[in-house]
Amino acid sequence: MPRQRIVVGMSGGVDSSVAVLLLQRQGHEVIGLFMKNWEDEADEHCPAKQDFLDVLAVADKLGIEVEAVNFAREYRERVFSYFLEEHRSGRTPNPDVLCNAEIKFKAFLDHALGLGADRIATGHYARLRERDGLFQLLKAEDGTKDQSYFLYRLNQAQLSKTLFPLGGLYKREVRAIAREAGLPNFGKKDSTGICFIGERPFREFLSRYLPKQPGEMRTPEGRTVGRHQGLMYYTIGQRHGLGIGGQGEPWFVAGKDMEHNVLRVVQGHHHPLLYRDRLTARDLSWIGGAAPRARWVYGAKTRYRQADAPCCISSLDRDGCHVEFAQPQWAVTPGQSVVLYESEVCLGGGIIQ
Repeated sequence: MPRQRIVVGMSGGVDSSVAVLLLQRQGHEVIGLFMKNWEDEADEHCPAKQDFLDVLAVADKLGIEVEAVNFAREYRERVFSYFLEEHRSGRTPNPDVLCNAEIKFKAFLDHALGLGADRIATGHYARLRERDGLFQLLKAEDGTKDQSYFLYRLNQAQLSKTLFPLGGLYKREVRAIAREAGLPNFGKKDSTGICFIGERPFREFLSRYLPKQPGEMRTPEGRTVGRHQGLMYYTIGQRHGLGIGGQGEPWFVAGKDMEHNVLRVVQGHHHPLLYRDRLTARDLSWIGGAAPRARWVYGAKTRYRQADAPCCISSLDRDGCHVEFAQPQWAVTPGQSVVLYESEVCLGGGIIQ
């Protein structure tokens, strides 16, 4: 690739820092951009200040310019409002998916192009391939770190302007590169979760925006076994935080009765109500622009880090698709994404209903 002007989204972590280093070594002009996506000065759980200091330290070591951009308004309007509405409706959204599509590869991409960038780059673990005039999103070489699941809503225009320098590397290699290059953050712990939630308990955070609505926890037979604080605070398959005592196997969330404000709970990880052999998905997004063929066998993930589950699309139209699994899947959760793969190629997906 000829020398290009590339703007890299820098988070302060080792991944995006090594992405900068690798692009530099390839001879590109690299500019760092730090995105502030959450704004709450009283919030001690979002370490944006320390992350920016880490970005500056890496930039100083590598000799690149860095710009800080505030996308907090765009984040609240495009991601956080959706996050709250989905929880209010009893579903469990994945804000990382929407943040990638709306902020990191839209607001950030637009800003970078305004700076004269030829392309943007991030520290995501994923790969790209151009074939027959189309860009394909591929799984990362490191299957334990692959992040294509979170990127399935990207389109051709976005992918054509994007680079994933870490896609062919394993995490241990990335850390070794950072250590050998003397990057100050080579040993920094990977961030977990969403910035606006941070390390605090999820229910505590959500209750700031969605007040408690207590109700009963009931078994499928209708027996009351406990009280919940609000259906929006729980997700399908959840085990911890239910507060149900007694003997026997652990309890899990199996469903929500929104009309009667009842949380359905079952005992045992293998309870049949925790498994589904089919699902309906809407709000579909296909990376190649066209939907895959119905009745063909694909692999599907209904959650991150899940092994691909053999499936077929039993029906497909503009409004959605029906996916049938070869084996029942555990804790399929409305609001999460089902992402389809053909071998290593991420085809796209939709929101589980």
